[in-house]
Amino acid sequence: MTFSDSSQFKATETIDGIPYFINSYWTAKQRQSHSIHEISYRACFKAQLPEFFIQKLTQPGDAVLDPFMGRGTTPVQAALMGRRAYGNDINPLSILLTRPRLTPITLQQISDTLQTIDWSRGKIEREDLLAFYHPTTLKKLEALRLWLAERAPLHATNVDPIVDWIRMVSINRLSGHSPGFFSGRSMPPNQAVSVKAQLKINQKLDVTPPERDITALILKKSKSLLRDNCVPHRVLHKLQTGAAWEIDVPDASINLVVTSPPFLDIVQYATDNWLRCWFSGIDPKTVAIDIHRTEKAWTAMVHRVLKEQIRLLSPGGHVAFEVGEVRKSKVLLERLVWQAAEDMPFNRLGVMVNEQQFTKTANCWGITNGLKGTNTNRIVLLQKR
Repeated sequence: MTFSDSSQFKATETIDGIPYFINSYWTAKQRQSHSIHEISYRACFKAQLPEFFIQKLTQPGDAVLDPFMGRGTTPVQAALMGRRAYGNDINPLSILLTRPRLTPITLQQISDTLQTIDWSRGKIEREDLLAFYHPTTLKKLEALRLWLAERAPLHATNVDPIVDWIRMVSINRLSGHSPGFFSGRSMPPNQAVSVKAQLKINQKLDVTPPERDITALILKKSKSLLRDNCVPHRVLHKLQTGAAWEIDVPDASINLVVTSPPFLDIVQYATDNWLRCWFSGIDPKTVAIDIHRTEKAWTAMVHRVLKEQIRLLSPGGHVAFEVGEVRKSKVLLERLVWQAAEDMPFNRLGVMVNEQQFTKTANCWGITNGLKGTNTNRIVLLQKR
C-alpha cells in the first residue's frame, strides 16, 4: 500500500504549495500503546505514530528503520508488528534502551538472574551522588554497575539478554518523583537534574534520600513492562551507533523510515542523560550529538539524512519525518524538511498534522500545554521514486 492509495488522506489545505492533512490520526492519551514501550526518554514520540505508518505502509517481514531511534520506539513497534527492526543513534545509550526489548524474556528469568548479584561489592565512588541516593542504595548501585560491566560490556554485541534487560530497567529507575525509583524525590525520570539542583530539592522538601530495594524495584518495573507480554519471538534486527547519514545497511533494503531528529537547539540530550551515562559507563563528552542553532544548519543536516535515506530505501519506500513544532510555532520545521527534499528523487506527498490535547512532562517546567512546547505531531511524508 502507498500513501496515495488511501482515501483517508485528503488534503485539508495547501499552504505555500505544501498539502496539509490535518486530523486526529491516533490517540493522544497516555499509556495506550503496548506496555513494553513505557521507557522514559526526553522528547520521544508516542508508539502510536510509528504504529500508524507501519500498519498503513508496510507488510509483515518488511524492514523499518529509525536513524534517530532514541529510546527505540520505532524498532520496538516494528518488531511487535512482525517487521524487521533497524535502528541507529549517535548515543550508545539508545542501544541499551532498545536492544533488550527485541528478545523474548520472562519475569522468572529476571528474578533468577538478580539473585546471582553480589550486592556487597559496591563502594561509593562519587560522594556527590548522595544527593540522589541513600548510602546503602548507592553502594548497591555501584555493585550492580560492576556486575553489568563484567557481564555486558558497553560495546559488546553478544550480550546475555537477561543481563541486558536488567541494565535497561535500572537505567530507567535511576531518578524520579515517586518511591518506584532508586533515588529520593527528584524530577520526572526522562531528564536528570544536576547535583546542585537535587540538593536544592532536598533542602526545599527537608528530606534525605531513603533506602530503596533495588531488586524489588527492578522486578516491579519489569512486571509492568511485560504486562502485555513481550515480542512474540526473536526478530531480525540491527541496531548501531553512529551518524544518521552513515548507516551500515545495504542499498535499497528498507521499506519504511519513521524518525524524528533533534529539533534545533531546544533539547540538551547529553545534559538530560548525564546520570544514565554515569551508570552505563558512557562519557557524555564523547557523544557527538548535533545541536543546530540556525535554520540553515538544521536544514543542511536534514539534507544529509535524506540523501542517506534515498540510498537505503527500496523503490516506492516511504519516509515519515516527524518534526513537531518549536519556538512557539514561529519556526515550522516541516517547511525546512520540504525544502531539503526538493532536489532529491522523492515524491513529496504532504505534511500530516496529528492534532492532540494532552498533559505532558513539560508542564512541570512551567510550559503550558497548547501554548508552548510540542503540541502537534507534524510529519513530512516522502516516497522514493
